[in-house]
Amino acid sequence: MSSHPPAGKATASAMNVFERYLTLWVALCIVVGVALGHFFPGVFQRIGAVEVAQVNLPVAVLIWLMIIPMLVKIDFGALAQVQEHWRGVGVTLFINWAVKPFSMAFLGWLFIGHLFAPYLPADQINSYIAGLIILAAAPCTAMVFVWSNLSDGEPHFTLSQVAVNDIIMIFAFAPVVGLLLGLSAITVPWETLFLSVALYIIVPVIIAQLLRKRLLASGGDEALQRALAYLQPASLIALLTTLVLLFGFQGRQIIAQPLVIALLAVPILIQVYFNSGLAYLLNRQFGVAHCVAAPSALIGASNFFELAVATAIVLFGFESGAALATVVGVLVEVPVMLSVVKIVNSSKDWYERGRAAADTAQSPDS
Repeated sequence: MSSHPPAGKATASAMNVFERYLTLWVALCIVVGVALGHFFPGVFQRIGAVEVAQVNLPVAVLIWLMIIPMLVKIDFGALAQVQEHWRGVGVTLFINWAVKPFSMAFLGWLFIGHLFAPYLPADQINSYIAGLIILAAAPCTAMVFVWSNLSDGEPHFTLSQVAVNDIIMIFAFAPVVGLLLGLSAITVPWETLFLSVALYIIVPVIIAQLLRKRLLASGGDEALQRALAYLQPASLIALLTTLVLLFGFQGRQIIAQPLVIALLAVPILIQVYFNSGLAYLLNRQFGVAHCVAAPSALIGASNFFELAVATAIVLFGFESGAALATVVGVLVEVPVMLSVVKIVNSSKDWYERGRAAADTAQSPDS
């Protein structure tokens, strides 16, 4: 009898080691990305130029690799069960549309408009604030599948929540941004919006469901689980590669103006932790399952950076402070969201104790 562990178990063991030191890998990827972007800017410029409507195609392929493991888990026949998680849906929508854009407007006014104003170019301050508002006004479409997967989130809830947010975004993004920026007419880059939805939701969902159907037909659930054991490492490698690319694209700019980028990152960081924490606590208070609360908190905090960057460029120009602010959002997104994943995972026991207490308090027999 062979002494070697089954392939799935060996892969899972390797994954545990990999995930345990994920913070280290992220830090190394940031350093490598900045260094490569600084010393080999031409290479990253060529990669960055492979885009359609501000959507970078190499990054899109990497995002497919990141989100398909999550999408393969989805059984469309079970989507009707999402109605059981209506509290989680309600909390996420409240955070995304009633809290996040307005909290960022306040944080931008406080930090960029006042506290950090002496250290920033005076003629760009209003533009920086505008970029931060644009960044916060669009909830994330693609990367939330990655965060949900890393936090053992309920895949059907995640897909349904993203779909609902995308529908609302078509109608609410321009009015919310226009209200907070004081502009009567906002030019929404519709091509970017619809292409992103197609590339980051429709196409990978189709690919994942075809793969799921084939795996179940060939070997049942065992074949599906084996495939997921191999897909998961590919997903994390794609995540780290994306991180290298994102910091490589902006490597020279980071080195050229590190203080501006660091100051712009402060309100973004506070906003992410505030909104994710608020969503997490509200879900706990309402007795929502942790597998729903975790992705709810992550969806509530993350941003649709492709749309934000495109909108900032359309409204204020490529070299504007608004465009730079949205790019800083891109740089902050992956490391900070990984830290939120770590927080929701490590606090699961605490969350479940509070959820049980909330359920008892809401019970008609109590």
